[in-house]
Amino acid sequence: MNEIIAYFSTIPSSHRSLILVGGITFFWLIENAFPLFHFKYKKWQHAGINFFLTFTTILINFTLAFLLLKASDWTIATNFGVLQCLPTIPLWLYTVIGLLLLDLIGAYLAHLIEHKIKFLWRFHLIHHTDTWIDTTSGNRHHPGESIIRFAFTIIGIVVVGSPMWLVFIYQTISVVSTQFTHANFSFPEKIDTIMSYFLVSPNMHKVHHHYKLPYTDSNYGNIFSIWDRLFGTFMYLKKEEIVYGIDTHSKPDENNQLMNLLKIPFQKLRSPEND
Repeated sequence: MNEIIAYFSTIPSSHRSLILVGGITFFWLIENAFPLFHFKYKKWQHAGINFFLTFTTILINFTLAFLLLKASDWTIATNFGVLQCLPTIPLWLYTVIGLLLLDLIGAYLAHLIEHKIKFLWRFHLIHHTDTWIDTTSGNRHHPGESIIRFAFTIIGIVVVGSPMWLVFIYQTISVVSTQFTHANFSFPEKIDTIMSYFLVSPNMHKVHHHYKLPYTDSNYGNIFSIWDRLFGTFMYLKKEEIVYGIDTHSKPDENNQLMNLLKIPFQKLRSPEND
């Protein structure tokens, strides 16, 4: 455990980039070999849009990374946050508790609020416009949403009182988990069901990408599924019944054109069919 902490305390940016690129490459190959859905689409054109939005997310995160470091350093220096109030516990338990809380605030809560507050939904909506969910879809975020998510990450660090090594571990697991749960590959259903009791599984997350309510407003988790089960936002839908996209932006020129995707947050907000 100490070796892991030492590595993530000083993990180079090049290694973090390699994890991102390596994960996408790995799941890209898997989904090509064992696809869940046989999409009729231009995969590279679709990926090009998602790669551009991924790049903007990376650029924003690296530009503002110093704020994460300052927030973490402040919590440690002032003994602020949940982890700083804990009694002496095993390091592995300390890490698990920290990851659970960072996931709750930085992912689950952020995601839930983006769905409930209309102004934030305008930016998150771009993620839901994708009608061909594959491993590149995981980082399909409008630059505005990337900033919103970054803000929640800072809030999570402060509330949790997280050291920077734990933040880096969380972000690494989060990236791989996102690529895994969005990948268009056929995952054994029994394993998926068992997994979904503890972790967000591929089939569980894909329900969230169904084009209509109430499924769109469910399964907000990123790494741990316990938050959805605990707060009553878990839903199940047979994978054969899932239709990707969002019912407010069903036309290709709305959901598969980069320039329009960037403009959506500033266009008139549309009401979903089930509203």
